[in-house]
Amino acid sequence: MITAKPLGFKNYGSIGHLPCSRMGSGDHSVHEGQASICTVSKRDKQDRVFVTEKLDGSNVGVARVGNELLALGRAGYLAQSSKFEQHQLFAYWVRDNSQRFMELLAEGERCVGEWLAQAHGTVYDLPHEPFVIFDIMRGQSRLPWESTSRHVTACGFQVPTLLNNGCNSMSVKDAMLACRVSRHGADEVEGAVWRVERNGQFDFMAKYVRSDKVDGKLLPEMNGGQAIWNWRP
Repeated sequence: MITAKPLGFKNYGSIGHLPCSRMGSGDHSVHEGQASICTVSKRDKQDRVFVTEKLDGSNVGVARVGNELLALGRAGYLAQSSKFEQHQLFAYWVRDNSQRFMELLAEGERCVGEWLAQAHGTVYDLPHEPFVIFDIMRGQSRLPWESTSRHVTACGFQVPTLLNNGCNSMSVKDAMLACRVSRHGADEVEGAVWRVERNGQFDFMAKYVRSDKVDGKLLPEMNGGQAIWNWRP
C-alpha cells in the first residue's frame, strides 16, 4: 500500500456544525456569530450565503499535477491504495473520465466532492453520475461558488442542489423544506451545507445534520452485512 500523501496534506478538512445539528465524536461547532450569519441575517451586502443539499457518501478529490491526475481520498492518500472497493472504483472512474478532468482543472488545482457509488447512511436512486463536485481548490483556498458551479457544469459534471442563491441568510427549517425531495435521489436528505462568501471570496462554511442520522449504518464494516451500491460499473 502507498502511504505517502502525494500533495503533502489532506484532500479536505472538516466543516463546523450549526448549533442545532447532530454532532459525532470529533466534530466541532461554528461560532454563534457565524451561525447567525448563516441562518438569521447577513452582516451587510458584502456577504453572500449559499446553501446546498448535503450529500452522504465518501469525500474524495481529483488533483492535477502537471499533466497527471491524482484520485484522492479525504485524508489525501491515493484512492487506488485504499483497501475499500468504493475508493478503487473512484480511481477507475477518474481514469475513465480523464479528459473531462483535464478540461476542468488547471495545473495545481483539485476538485473535491462526494463519491456516491456506495451507500453509507443514505440510499441514492441516482439520476446522474456518482461524483458530485462542491469545490475547486488551490492548496487550501476555494474558488467562489458561482464560478465553481459554472465551470463544473460546463465540463459536464454535477454540483449539489442549490437551495439558496446567496442573497439572504436561510434558516435550517427553510433549508430542509427546500430539499425535502432530493434532486440527487436520496431516500432521505441528511442535511444542508451553508457557504458564506464575503467581497466575492470564500469566508467560511457550516453544516446541519438531522438529529436521527446514523453515520455509516449501511456500510458492511459497521453492520456486518453486504455492501449496498448506488452505482457500480
